[in-house]
Amino acid sequence: MKFGRFTIPADNELGEKTKEIAKLWGADAVRDCDGTALPDDPKRFGKVYNTYFVVRGDNEWAKLHPEEAQRIFLLSDRVLATDDTVKIDIMRSFLKDEFDPDPVYLDRWEVYDRTVGEKVGGWSYDGKSGIVTVENVKKFHEYTVSFLARITWHPVQIYNYITNKWTCEKQLTYDPAFPNTREYIKRHMEEWCKANPDTDVVRFTTFLYQFTLIFNDKGKEKFVEWFGYGQTANPIHVDNFYNETGIRLTAEDFVDNGHYNNMFRTPTEKLKKYIEFIERFVSGTIKELVDICHKYGKEAMMFLGDDWIGAEPYGNYFGNMGLDAVVGSVGGGVTVRMLSEIPHVTYHEGRFLPYFFPDTFFDGNEENAVKELNKNWLTARRAHMRKPLDRMGFGGYLSLAAKFPRFVERVAEIADEFRDIYDALGNGKPYCRLKAAILNAWGKKRSWMSHMVAHELWYQSIYSYQGISEALSGLPVEVEFLSFDDVKNGVPKDIDVIINAGDAYTAFSGGEVWLDENLQTSIREFVYNGGGFIGVGEPTAVSANGRYFQLADVLGVDEEIGFTLSADKYNIEKVKHEITDGIEKFDYGEDKKNIYALKGAKILDVAFSDRFKRNFNVGEVKMAVNEYGKGRSFYITGLPYGFDNARFLYKALCWTAGKDLFVCYSSDINTECNYYPESKRYAIVNNSGENVTTDFYDINGGKRSVLLKPMEVKWL
Repeated sequence: MKFGRFTIPADNELGEKTKEIAKLWGADAVRDCDGTALPDDPKRFGKVYNTYFVVRGDNEWAKLHPEEAQRIFLLSDRVLATDDTVKIDIMRSFLKDEFDPDPVYLDRWEVYDRTVGEKVGGWSYDGKSGIVTVENVKKFHEYTVSFLARITWHPVQIYNYITNKWTCEKQLTYDPAFPNTREYIKRHMEEWCKANPDTDVVRFTTFLYQFTLIFNDKGKEKFVEWFGYGQTANPIHVDNFYNETGIRLTAEDFVDNGHYNNMFRTPTEKLKKYIEFIERFVSGTIKELVDICHKYGKEAMMFLGDDWIGAEPYGNYFGNMGLDAVVGSVGGGVTVRMLSEIPHVTYHEGRFLPYFFPDTFFDGNEENAVKELNKNWLTARRAHMRKPLDRMGFGGYLSLAAKFPRFVERVAEIADEFRDIYDALGNGKPYCRLKAAILNAWGKKRSWMSHMVAHELWYQSIYSYQGISEALSGLPVEVEFLSFDDVKNGVPKDIDVIINAGDAYTAFSGGEVWLDENLQTSIREFVYNGGGFIGVGEPTAVSANGRYFQLADVLGVDEEIGFTLSADKYNIEKVKHEITDGIEKFDYGEDKKNIYALKGAKILDVAFSDRFKRNFNVGEVKMAVNEYGKGRSFYITGLPYGFDNARFLYKALCWTAGKDLFVCYSSDINTECNYYPESKRYAIVNNSGENVTTDFYDINGGKRSVLLKPMEVKWL
């Protein structure tokens, strides 16, 4: 049993049991959770973390100043006009406890004819009924209302309240955009620090603005956008933004046809400028609170979740806040890297899964809880071997987890392994075989955040792309995130391979940005002169100039969308290749149909219909490679995470980069190799639950056989 680098969620209901579990897990810090209180004399557990809410929790203040609640623009249901007048119940599909329409700013509301995409006048609002009446409408057109609403129940508390069946008071919100509230939150911070002398770490949950989280009239989530700036729509911000930039934001700029500017939408220039504007406001406001924490000898920690909007950890203003630490939920390797690489803080902490909530910790579910714990750790461990977190812990209610003894014992084992890995790595950087760049519309600002809807949750439409980042999180590959603007005038010289992945017209594939000739020629020149290019799904896709994939010449493939059916296609034969050698299973996830190979490309996998046989104009390409000048490209229809696909991606990266595969390499597909040059140590990792014998290749290509126990990390 080892000690340190572990934060335990304490529970005053457990009494001495908390102390027993803390010792077993080697905890050197204790934290409270939303809905719990710390035990008496918390210092006996080590460092004390206290949850702190900046814009919720003080209902007395919120009730005294209801006009200073936070705001959001909401889009009503679409309503069909069947007469000359249409009536729209604007709150029909929203949770009435969460929002209250704000007629004070009625001049900022907008009614749209969604059939033609035009704003219309001639409407009125009845505050008693909540009905907007629109006159002189066009029959059988659809109409919506974009209306400003006060946020009257904090959405994260809604989630906790419903999940945990709470009966406590519902927390209101307040907005520091109002000078009165801004002065209040500073005053409250000072008073709180004085009243909590035992607190060592103020764990901000989080700062000012919640990611866009809208509940429906049934109390279920209606819209979840972990990156959404919808709840920053205070008229003060809108007016100050206009005064600073000359850009007048309207309701439509926020509701965005009902998309609410989710991250899959290619951001407009005005949205990018507004995000930076909010970042400056948040960082300036939080710096004042952090300074107060430091004045009283307390550290300031940011929870990367909840009200984190405007505190972009890879943005230009994050360092201005003067934070000491960050903490976030660990969904897998991607979130480990997202947290562990955040700059400008002293330490990084992860909350591992499962959360100690009743949806997992109920009678008879211990085996599943242990399985979820192991799965989460094995996925996260790959990334921890590359860029380790400094601390680990869990969230929720310890009283629930304490009822599962096998779960408690397994946490103790994982905590020891976490510490062993951290100690072995020290400050040394792992060896990287090559450097890859993820190319999308967001670039560095959303490093390790590509293809997330909520916080690394599984979604059918994205797991085939999210798997790329998950695989990369544990591979011996240096990863950089570049925007399209970053490469228009040339690809950085240290990049070996560029990856463009996503569905057509999303911010990740790029959509119309690929009509920019400078972007096209820059990537072509990079590959032609020896660079590598990997496309997944619908890379570079936009229908124009006789192509769907604008870099079809580089990729060697294009997608048939019905416009080129009359052009005969003869390249349909599958060939053997070193990328696919030794890999039997190919998982394309949701896959893409109707991909065909151009002349000269080599097909690594192709699917044929069993309806008829012929030797041209048939088949759907799943994988292909292409040589382009001195460079190489690789295409695949989808790449969900799995041991096979992680290995498969690594082989494709090495091939496109022209790198020898058998350097710091472990041959068995269930294993991976990490090398640390400073200590000259190798870590051979078994990601499976079985015994494995693998061939291990060192930094010089020397080969030997290694036996690994289930889930073992062997240090050589």
